[in-house]
Amino acid sequence: MRDPEIGAVTVTGVDVTPDLWLARVFVEAHGSPEEQSRSMAALRRAAPFLRSAIARELHIRRMPELRFHRDESIEAGQRIEAILREVLPPDAKSDRGNPGAGGDET
Repeated sequence: MRDPEIGAVTVTGVDVTPDLWLARVFVEAHGSPEEQSRSMAALRRAAPFLRSAIARELHIRRMPELRFHRDESIEAGQRIEAILREVLPPDAKSDRGNPGAGGDET
């Protein structure tokens, strides 16, 4: 799809209702907050076009309505990691990712 309003986006997940009426498409929009907003708005405007294009490729009886949502899980993960860095003692930070570390040697 060639739409100059849609910047770099990554589809991170899709949830489809069991009756195939709705598909929630989670995307991560890249760029500045303004670029992200423009990309999300353009995706929402392009949803009917994308729906018909996907339906032609999939050959399924019922193509769900596409609703685009910003995936905030990556940002949430980064916030959690930052909080953990603040609250964990320095030695625990260096031991993360090293299963043998931690002083429980027998």
